[in-house]
Amino acid sequence: MTLRFSVLASGSTGNAFYIGTDKENILVDAGLSGKQIERLLTEAEIDPGTLSKILVTHEHSDHIKGLGIVARKYNLPIYANEKTWKAMEGSIGKLTLDQKFTFNMEETKVFSDIDVTSFGVSHDAAEPMFYTFHHNGKKVAIVTDLGYVSERIKKTVEDADALIFEANHDVSMLQMGRYPWNVKRRILGDTGHVSNEDAALALSDIIGDHTKRIYLAHLSKDNNMKELARMSVENHLMEQGFPIGDRIEIHDTDPNAPTPVYEVV
Repeated sequence: MTLRFSVLASGSTGNAFYIGTDKENILVDAGLSGKQIERLLTEAEIDPGTLSKILVTHEHSDHIKGLGIVARKYNLPIYANEKTWKAMEGSIGKLTLDQKFTFNMEETKVFSDIDVTSFGVSHDAAEPMFYTFHHNGKKVAIVTDLGYVSERIKKTVEDADALIFEANHDVSMLQMGRYPWNVKRRILGDTGHVSNEDAALALSDIIGDHTKRIYLAHLSKDNNMKELARMSVENHLMEQGFPIGDRIEIHDTDPNAPTPVYEVV
């Protein structure tokens, strides 16, 4: 019995994650078109017809674009907190009552053989939250779309076997880039996105003895590069004495291609 996952797509243009066990196949967010999500699942060798439910982190379009379409096609229940439901209902189309479920912030739900815990983050959405997944003594955490990593979040996700963690932008690229100042200020603010440097600093407090893999996620297409994000994080962690490339692997994610399904053992 294993916990397995794939980062189906991650970036400023769309986000979707898969996590599964022997009894559950969960989609976290559906921020691409229905056709794109089906393609990504198929490329990751996951049958879309086996999905059991969808969890939502927040209502921004790069996280819910295909939510209603996928839920209706496969008759899937959707879980989100009440403020997120209210914020996104006008964007996802009609759903039946038996597809709408509430998942409150700071709550743990048991779905068959997997425990899922939600936790709040600082982001400019109605009530954004992300998740940790626990199965058979293993833990996977998803942490993106946050302006800063609080001590509470660090404690929640620390020592996960695998982390999907935001490294949105390089500060210098963002400051010198083409975005208007109000957008730059939003991204750099406490309800914006985590930079490569801040991701590295936070991860040095989060990594534990069980941590084997880190996936750098939600990279900006304009203000970051995979190589730059990975180099920034790897260099800092190696300076802190972490065995990067040995016990701990750093992996890229992509807005258009899924990562291979990884089984946490």
